[in-house]
Amino acid sequence: MFKHGEAADHGHWGPPFLLYLGGAADDLAIKTARGLAYWRPEWCIGQYRDPECRPTLGLPDMEPAQASAAGANTMVIGTASAGGVMARQTVADIITALNANLNVISGLHEKLRDNADIVAAATRNGRTLFDAREYAQRIPVGSGRKRAGQRLLTIGTDCSVGKMYTTLAIERCMRKRGLKADFRATGQTGIFIAGAGIPVDAVIADFISGAAELISPAREDDGWDLIEGQGSLFHPSYAGVSLGLLHGSQPDALVLCHELTRQHMRGLPGYPLPGLASCLEANLIAARLTNPAVKAVGIALNTSNVSERAAHAACREIAERLDLPCEDPVTMGVESIVDNLLSCCAH
Repeated sequence: MFKHGEAADHGHWGPPFLLYLGGAADDLAIKTARGLAYWRPEWCIGQYRDPECRPTLGLPDMEPAQASAAGANTMVIGTASAGGVMARQTVADIITALNANLNVISGLHEKLRDNADIVAAATRNGRTLFDAREYAQRIPVGSGRKRAGQRLLTIGTDCSVGKMYTTLAIERCMRKRGLKADFRATGQTGIFIAGAGIPVDAVIADFISGAAELISPAREDDGWDLIEGQGSLFHPSYAGVSLGLLHGSQPDALVLCHELTRQHMRGLPGYPLPGLASCLEANLIAARLTNPAVKAVGIALNTSNVSERAAHAACREIAERLDLPCEDPVTMGVESIVDNLLSCCAH
């Protein structure tokens, strides 16, 4: 893992980054790039996008050669495409970046290494390709054995409700207080931000809990591992990965993430979202298999689609109803959630 602001060694991926937006149609399509620009702005020197691309990160527009001359080390494929495949223009742009002596990293399901033209360009230029949805480690089957250390896991009522942002916000808050806390990435964007991790959506089902054990090993320094959650126990498509993380993380604390205005499970209009209380209870029951002492310590509410006044009113109502601190990590911070974490769970 590289440290904040640290450039990668020659021939290996790392910051400074050129963020590739390509021909993205909307902000959701650039969520990987946006996550990097938000959480690691010091690493991001420019964006590379097609002339018709309307979304922007507010970074300077650069061609790969310009970015390389400005000190960029790596181009990040910061887009999420349908089916996770690379368009023909994306392949051409990746080759342009490799020819400009940039490494290239991607979180798409279609692997860089599976494209012969991309591999040839990387070999020709001595550049590194990194596919975040691959992992080099040998992952064991989860053991369930108790290990030293303190762990928090973010969970959700649905997919894409802010679990990564919440986990990173808690890390930032705890570090500002002088506490030892480390974000543990389980998705491609988180891996780019952390510089390490395992993409659990690419792990064979039997090994998901083992992957969680691997990214959060025993620690004896009284610090916290903050583990990025995935999916939802209530999502018919992704509940399996959520359950594996609950078991393998052995969390001491859970933070429930929820988008205030969402009406149904993402991609499944026929499935309504669970109630917050019932979702928390189901997650606590599952987590108790490997840590009977697990506690819920807060609610992270995504209020991006409502007014500030409505957001604060919703947080107050939920906090009173569930007797847990409730905040929007982006607009309000997570101070009260961290206060409760330390009060309830710190050893």
